[in-house]
Amino acid sequence: MLDHITFGVTDFARSVAFYDRVFKPLGITRLFTVPPEHTDGIRVTGYGDTRPFFWIAEEDATRGKLHIALTAPDRACVDAFHAAALEAGGKDNGAPGLRPHYHPDYYAAFVLDPDGHNIEAVCHLPLG
Repeated sequence: MLDHITFGVTDFARSVAFYDRVFKPLGITRLFTVPPEHTDGIRVTGYGDTRPFFWIAEEDATRGKLHIALTAPDRACVDAFHAAALEAGGKDNGAPGLRPHYHPDYYAAFVLDPDGHNIEAVCHLPLG
C-alpha cells in the first residue's frame, strides 16, 4: 500500500502551477506548503484529497523515468485530467482511451509533467 510519494522538481513554481491545474479534475488539491524554515529552506508542497499523498520538493530533482498512476472516479475525469495537463504545458504521452492489454476496462491517459515524469490517470470501472 502506498502512503505517499515525494520527488524533486527543477522549477518549484512551474511544477506547483502545473499540478494545481492537472489534479483538479481528479479531486486532488494542494493541501498545504511546508514553510521553508521547517525544511532547511527547501520549498515542499503536498497534494491529496483528505490528506497529502503526492509531494514535490525544490531539491535534488528526480531523474530517470518516474511513473505515477492516480485513480480517477470515472472516464470523464481521465479525459479532463488529460486536457488540463495539456493546457498547463504538459506533453501528451498517451491520449485517453482503453488499454485492454491491462484489462478490458482499463481506461487511462498519460502525460509528461514539466520535468518529464509520466503521470497517469486511470479508471478501472466499466462504462455505463
